[in-house]
Amino acid sequence: MFGMDEVRVLVAAADPLARAGLATMLAGQLGCSIVGQVGVDSDLREVVEVYRPDVVILDLHSPTALERWANFRNAGAPVVALLPDDGDAAQAWSTGVRGLILRDATPEHIVAALNAAVEGLATFDPALVAALLPSRIQPPAPPAEQLTPREIQVLQLLAEGAPNKEIARRLGISEHTVKFHVNAILGKLNVQSRTEAVVRATRLGLILL
Repeated sequence: MFGMDEVRVLVAAADPLARAGLATMLAGQLGCSIVGQVGVDSDLREVVEVYRPDVVILDLHSPTALERWANFRNAGAPVVALLPDDGDAAQAWSTGVRGLILRDATPEHIVAALNAAVEGLATFDPALVAALLPSRIQPPAPPAEQLTPREIQVLQLLAEGAPNKEIARRLGISEHTVKFHVNAILGKLNVQSRTEAVVRATRLGLILL
């Protein structure tokens, strides 16, 4: 008889041999109860309703799985995916899986990911970090037009909090010209205020604070 703390696991894979091997491996792990094995030609929500798993372990060795099951957010149970490499990591992560593990991970590692998913935590293999971060963190877009050297000078003085009159004095230009440069800077950086211009320029590495 299974203990109350055992996780009910549904094994899904396109390859029957992969399903059987994965089920056998996990069945030997303490805390795992394999409630069923399904192919990716089934409807995910339907099989989850039938087997009532706590979590689904999905082998993505075949791209068919991602093509067939494109959205895991409303599957009815969290999904942990096994990948052969980092090639489809970003695409798989975008579908709403709760865990991404490499296929050569140890059984203990996989079980830990399954338990984390049941607890509502997202996990991924450290080896997949490089493949995942570009899809999550995008650097700010550069300005549509490059700032001129004079505009960079004005921007730097704006960052120092200098008013137009002070900027004009230090650069040896008129206040009217300073206003012209400030308006050009706001337009090129696509911002509405001096403060926004300084923040965006700093993020882009155009000036230093």
